[in-house]
Amino acid sequence: MPEGDTIFRTARALGRALAGKPVTGFRSTYPLLTRFNDDTPLVGQTVEQVESRGKWLLLHFSGGGTLATHMLMSGSWHIYRPGERWQQPRINMRIVIENGDYVAVGFRVPVAKMLKPQELARATGIPPPAIDVLSEEFNAGEVLRRMLACANEEVADVLLHQEVMAGVGNVFKSEVCFATGINPFSKVVSLELEKATALISAARRLVAANVLEDSGDTIVTYGGRKRRTTHEADPSASLWVYGRGGEPCRRCGELIRRRIQGPDARVTFWCERCQPMADGTVVDG
Repeated sequence: MPEGDTIFRTARALGRALAGKPVTGFRSTYPLLTRFNDDTPLVGQTVEQVESRGKWLLLHFSGGGTLATHMLMSGSWHIYRPGERWQQPRINMRIVIENGDYVAVGFRVPVAKMLKPQELARATGIPPPAIDVLSEEFNAGEVLRRMLACANEEVADVLLHQEVMAGVGNVFKSEVCFATGINPFSKVVSLELEKATALISAARRLVAANVLEDSGDTIVTYGGRKRRTTHEADPSASLWVYGRGGEPCRRCGELIRRRIQGPDARVTFWCERCQPMADGTVVDG
C-alpha cells in the first residue's frame, strides 16, 4: 500500500495539472460518481485544490464537492496530454478528469466517492489535517494524545493507526522506530513522554524528507540525498532496517531481525542491540 509520501507526491502532481483549470470532461466506471455528476455537473467547474490526507487523495471542486480516493494496494493516478497513449489498458480505467491541457486517469482505484462539505467533515475514515504527518496544520499535541490513548498496544502497531497519525506506512514504521532507538514491540505505556514525542518528530522528519522535489520514488532514510533514485535496484539500500533481515545493522553490525507483527500480520524489522526493550527482555524474531 502506498505510504503518505507517495500520496502527497501524487496530489502535488495532480494539483499542478488540474488546479485552477475548468473541467472539460469527467467520466467514471463507478455509478455513484456519475450520479453525483448528474446532480452537480463537474464539467465547467474548477478544481480548486488537490490535497493528501494520510493515504487519502482529495480533489476539491468549485461547486463544493470533493472526490475522495484511496489507492489501497492496486490504484494509481496518471497524467497525460490529450491524445497521449495511456500506459495501462482502458479496462483498468476507473476515473477520468480532463481539462484543456491534461487528462488525469485513475487506474484500478478501488475506493472513490464524491462528498459534500458536510459529508467530508463527518467522514471518520478520512483523517483531519491536524493528524496528517505532512500537513501544515499538523498538531503534535493532538497526535501525542491519541498515541497515549493506545497505552497497551505495541508501538509499531500504533504508528500504523491512521486515526492516530496519518501517513506512516509499514516501511516508515520500522524506520521511525530505529531512528528513535525504540523497540517496535514495546508497549506505548512503557514509553517516556520524551520518547513518544521523539517518535512523532521522527515520523514527520523522515516522511517529509521523502517529498522533496528531487526525492524520487524510493523511500530514503539512510545515506542521505546522494542515494536517492527512482530506479534503485535494491530498495533496502536506502533504508536502515526495512527489508534487511539477516543483514548487519548499519550502526552496530548486529544482524537485523524480522518478525510478523500485529493483527494485520505486517512485517517488522529492527536491531536488538540498537533498539533494546526497556526492561531488557529479548523479542523472538
